[in-house]
Amino acid sequence: MPPRTPILLLPGMDGTRFMLRPLVEALPEHLEPIVVEYPADGPCDYAAALTTALAALDALPGDGPVHVLGWSFSGPVAMRLANARPLRVRTVTLVATFVTAPQRWLAVAGVFLQAPVVGLVRTLRRLPLWLLKPPSDPLRQDKAKIWAAIGAATLARRVAAIRWVDARDDLRAVRQPLLYLRSSHDRVVPDHNLARMRALRPDLEVMTIDGDHFALHKNAAAGAAVIAAFVARCQPANGSVPARRPE
Repeated sequence: MPPRTPILLLPGMDGTRFMLRPLVEALPEHLEPIVVEYPADGPCDYAAALTTALAALDALPGDGPVHVLGWSFSGPVAMRLANARPLRVRTVTLVATFVTAPQRWLAVAGVFLQAPVVGLVRTLRRLPLWLLKPPSDPLRQDKAKIWAAIGAATLARRVAAIRWVDARDDLRAVRQPLLYLRSSHDRVVPDHNLARMRALRPDLEVMTIDGDHFALHKNAAAGAAVIAAFVARCQPANGSVPARRPE
């Protein structure tokens, strides 16, 4: 059997492996998913997330190409990781993500980004899952694991990090092939975020899968097919690293 090609999966705002579980199960055998989890305690900003992602990448054996995927919160992390390790990262897949705060209300929400408020919003958002979905529903089960593992204070700090993020220069600097995987009905990261990114990088390849912001969980088979096809197109036959994109 030929060696498997690693793909580093960077999670959404919860920072856990749970929402990535369906994708891990749906990816083809020749790709080896490596899920990064961010610490639940301590700093929750982008610098800390990048430190964790760098450690995971540098811990991989050998020096062959690695593909990187950043979902939502982790899109800026994926870009910065690619720029920090340009000779190791082969492709970058950005899923339902952004380069600046994805919702305009975040600009004036500073006073509300406290654990009690985030906890209340979190509870209200649980209700449809608990009331409308059976206990066997995969999304309900994985969300329950997240709620048990990650507190409101951690989520509040990550929302605050999103509020101030600016990854526009990071996106401009990426030299690897780029794919943006869009959700067809994403209200969390609306399409104006993709438009902003395409204005910065007209070469950004865009593919769409059906679903809301959690389409990569609910529609993992479609997402895995798109990701695998993109990786296959960009994987050199000899395993060498890509040439840098000209300025």
